[in-house]
Amino acid sequence: MARQLAERAALVIVDFQKAIDDPKWGRRNNPRAEAQTARLLAAWRSAGWPVVHVQHLSREPDSPYRPGQPGCDFKPELTPGPGEIVVQKRVHNAFIETGLEAALRDRGIATLVVAGVLLHNSVDATVRMAADLGFDTWIAGDATASVDIVDLEGRRWPAEEVHALSLAQLSGEYAQITLTEGLLQAAQDLAGQGARDAQGALVVEEGCA
Repeated sequence: MARQLAERAALVIVDFQKAIDDPKWGRRNNPRAEAQTARLLAAWRSAGWPVVHVQHLSREPDSPYRPGQPGCDFKPELTPGPGEIVVQKRVHNAFIETGLEAALRDRGIATLVVAGVLLHNSVDATVRMAADLGFDTWIAGDATASVDIVDLEGRRWPAEEVHALSLAQLSGEYAQITLTEGLLQAAQDLAGQGARDAQGALVVEEGCA
């Protein structure tokens, strides 16, 4: 089903730092998440839409996201560019004590497209808060990733199932779930290569990763 995505939606890239490759996280799904996010980033830059890079600075001494070590650096293909917003957070939610909301409001941004890791962790926390703050929030499902989770009874849930359930929980109430291809089509629309509705909104197909 097609949904409308407003012009100048901000691309919010959550925690795509070198630390996500650390083996401590275990097996993950969607190894193409970084590449899909890089495609979105290139399209957003080409269209002149706003981009937000969220960088996690962990307080945990054994975290690969702790400042002062290579894992804290952004992945090379997702390094912030000139004029792009960089938000540094200490907790899962990118809105907590970061000034992210004020930065978005000051720029008149009301719509967010979120990519990043981990879907069931920082992406989830950020998306729920964005929705509660009134932002029209979208998730590029195939530009996110999850890892295997062991529940309290010792059952291991594969990353693919964690990912699917996380998207299902967020869909509708907190965010619209779509795919990279649909969002790229929206970016092309800004350049006059796609179709607009009567109000000039960008039309995106909903989907799942």
